[in-house]
Amino acid sequence: MEPEAKALGFDLVRVKMMGGTSDPTLQVMAERPDTRQLSLEDCAELSRRLSDLLDRLEEEGRDPIPGSYRLEVSSPGIDRPLTRLKDFDDWTGHEARITLAEKLEGRKQFNGELRGTEGADVLIDVPGLGAAALPFAAIHSAKLVMTDKLIAATAPLSADGADSIKVED
Repeated sequence: MEPEAKALGFDLVRVKMMGGTSDPTLQVMAERPDTRQLSLEDCAELSRRLSDLLDRLEEEGRDPIPGSYRLEVSSPGIDRPLTRLKDFDDWTGHEARITLAEKLEGRKQFNGELRGTEGADVLIDVPGLGAAALPFAAIHSAKLVMTDKLIAATAPLSADGADSIKVED
């Protein structure tokens, strides 16, 4: 998946199977490195490229996902998941919710302002607790928290037409 995204100039943010057996969905989140977003056209282009790759692998008998499933390609969105160590540096100063796989000093959940990274640790300033260094390898999930500051930092590339409804005959 990553070579296909890179060939289009995108960075993968997350690849995840979800939906269980009733509605299996392969979710692929990607972004342009310069804007941290994908346009609708970008999503469609990456979706076609990944569909072609997956079809080719199936024809060769190397299907990585047995059975039927949906492919969902999207931009990570405003309250994006933080999946790479560099994400914690990129979003320093913004609020995040980090959940660890196992408790660290009696807690699994840490909410606060990101302070970047130090080596393989994620730094976060938690109200009432202070600064905490969390091992990146111990993180089960992490995502940004929706705030006015985050909304301002992730303004869309273009909002043209967002305030009007287009009716086609």
